[in-house]
Amino acid sequence: MMNRLNEYRVMWILVLYDLPTQTQKQRKSAAKFRKRIMSDGFNMFQFSIYIRNCSSLENAEVHIKRVKSMMPDEGHIGIFKITDKQFSEIEIFNCKAKMQARKPPLQLEFF
Repeated sequence: MMNRLNEYRVMWILVLYDLPTQTQKQRKSAAKFRKRIMSDGFNMFQFSIYIRNCSSLENAEVHIKRVKSMMPDEGHIGIFKITDKQFSEIEIFNCKAKMQARKPPLQLEFF
């Protein structure tokens, strides 16, 4: 039997966005989008980059569909998914000093 938490089965969703904030309406729309994706379990990785761990490709597709339904009328949004194995290979730097990548939390989901 295949391990359900296999590093090639577990997925990460990355949402990257660049939303306009020149007007009050645009700022409100951008803030609403950010709050909505956070309420769906996304966490800030960097400014305008949010990530979420999913137990499977099927679960990732559910959350991607939700993000698509939350998109504001203006701006640019990119969504992609990578395996936990690929995510573990990310190198993070603070200026030129290499930083230790944060260990992802073990996220259990009950439906």
